[in-house]
Amino acid sequence: MKTPWWFMHKTPLAFILVPVSWVYYLVGRVVYMFRRIGAYKSNRPVICFGNILAGGVGKTPIVRAVAKLLDAPVVMRGYKKSAKTGNIGDEATMLARDGIQVHVGNRKINVMMLDKQLDARGPIIMDDGFQNPRVKKDISVLVFNQSIGYGNGFMLPAGPLREPRWAVHRADAVIVVRSARPRRHFTLPTDIPVFYATTQNISPYDKNQKLYAFAGIGYPKKFFAELDNLVGKKAFADHYQYTDDDLKKLIGTARELGAKLVTTEKDWVRLPQWARSEIKYVRLEMTIDNAFFQWIKEKTDGGNIK
Repeated sequence: MKTPWWFMHKTPLAFILVPVSWVYYLVGRVVYMFRRIGAYKSNRPVICFGNILAGGVGKTPIVRAVAKLLDAPVVMRGYKKSAKTGNIGDEATMLARDGIQVHVGNRKINVMMLDKQLDARGPIIMDDGFQNPRVKKDISVLVFNQSIGYGNGFMLPAGPLREPRWAVHRADAVIVVRSARPRRHFTLPTDIPVFYATTQNISPYDKNQKLYAFAGIGYPKKFFAELDNLVGKKAFADHYQYTDDDLKKLIGTARELGAKLVTTEKDWVRLPQWARSEIKYVRLEMTIDNAFFQWIKEKTDGGNIK
């Protein structure tokens, strides 16, 4: 679904939904406690990158950078799998395209399988498992985007938070993706390490080329705002599965505007093969503070968590 408009604002509707959000959260905590029974402890260090917000905050490029640095396999749920992404999901497809070993599906089973590999020594990266208690994590890192912060500060469905803000204290570290328009009143605890990352959109076209953009991600406004010479845009639901009719309409609209059609890499891998030759993607490059890599290397020295 599309990110609800009230997630970023304290509207009357958001306040009305607050009691529902607390019921949702309390039921979730009961389920969480039951799922903790029989949690698996890996022989290898498990580093979890997660968030406490529903929707995209820039976590996948961070997972990609760290997995490459540590030469580590990634286990992930593989949300919204389809034949277009080889039945592994768009985020997994993005990582696999960069040569990263990706295991999709039941994260506990996949971690157990990786433990049995004869040459298994180094860490395992868990993508988006902060709320999953089935595997014990050695390091948990939360990712935030400065332009989103905590949204309106409410939990689902009144706001974007999966858990209350105090859940940040369960993390061992935080990575904040910088933004030219940081959200006001976004603060983090001072008792855990906070690192920063910057993003750059690498367009396949020069700045003089008119662009018509579309995206089916958690917060498409972030993507649209960073494009030069944008003459039109179209937002779809997160992980949207594009039909041939959708794509033909987008291509036709772009041509009418004398523009080139572009999308995100995450959307591009969900396109059918015929459309990939017609549509190009804007690659998101993520640069993380060197201090974070130093911290993670120290924490995983020799494959053992310090």
